[in-house]
Amino acid sequence: MKFFKLNTLLAALLTSAAAFTSQAQLKLPASHTNQHNSLIANQKPSVNPFKIENNNVLLNQIKEREAAINNEIFTSFWTSDRVNPYGTAVTIPDHKDIDVSEYTTPTPGHITSNYGYRSRFGRMHYGIDLKLQVGDTVRAAFTGKVRLTKYEGRGYGYYVVIRHENGLETVYGHLSRFLVKPDQFVKAGDPIALGGNTGRSTGAHLHFETRYLGIPINPAAIIDFENGVPHKDLFAFDKRTYGKSQKYTPAKRKRTTASRKRKTSSRRTTKASAKK
Repeated sequence: MKFFKLNTLLAALLTSAAAFTSQAQLKLPASHTNQHNSLIANQKPSVNPFKIENNNVLLNQIKEREAAINNEIFTSFWTSDRVNPYGTAVTIPDHKDIDVSEYTTPTPGHITSNYGYRSRFGRMHYGIDLKLQVGDTVRAAFTGKVRLTKYEGRGYGYYVVIRHENGLETVYGHLSRFLVKPDQFVKAGDPIALGGNTGRSTGAHLHFETRYLGIPINPAAIIDFENGVPHKDLFAFDKRTYGKSQKYTPAKRKRTTASRKRKTSSRRTTKASAKK
C-alpha cells in the first residue's frame, strides 16, 4: 500500500516538472517584443513586379498614339470625290502585310464576274461581281470610316467607298440605297447599303473592289469567296505582283511523258483500225 502511494506521488512530481519545463521553453526573452517591432518598422514595402505604375499616364500615351494613327489614316487624301484619291501623290511600298482577319462577307451571293480585263467591253474590271437581289443588305467588309457616297451614271451607279483601319479601301457599286453617310464609322458586318442595278449594269449584282493606296487588288487574291473567309489572316501586298490576277485554286496536274506516249499510241492504233 505504501509502495502504491509512492508511485503515485512520483508520477505527479514528474508531470509537474514536465509542465514547468514546457512553460520555460515557451517563454520569450523580455527584449523580443522590442526587436520584433523594430524589425517591422524598418522593413521596406513589398514590390509587385506585375504592377504597372502610373496606369493613367500609360493609358493616355496609348490613346494618343492610336489617335495619331487614326488621324493620319482618316484624314490623308480624305476629301477627294474620286475612287482613287491618291493618284501618283504617294509612295507605294515594295511590301506591306495587311491584316484582313476581320473580313465579313458583304453579300453571300456567288461570283458572277471575275477581276481582270474584259475583251468584250475593251476595258479593265477592277473588282468582282457578287450575285444579289435588288434590296438585299450590303455589309461593310472591315471596320472603318465611310469616305464617299456618290452616284455615277455611266459606271458604279450608287456606290460607297469605305477606308479601313488596316489601310485598305473597299468599294461597293450598283447600289439602290445608302444606309450610311460620309464620315460615319462602321464596324465589320454593319449594313451600309441595299443592293441594286444602277449605273453600268446589266442585272442586279454587287460590284466589290479592294484597293490599297488607290491601287486595285484582285479581291479573290485576298478572300476565298466560296467559303466567305480570307485565304490568310495577313495579305502580303507586293508592289511587283499586285497587278497580276492572283488565284488560289489548285494547280492543274501536269501530264507525264509516259501518259502522253500512251495517248499518242492509242490515237495511232485507232486511226489504223479505221483505215482497215
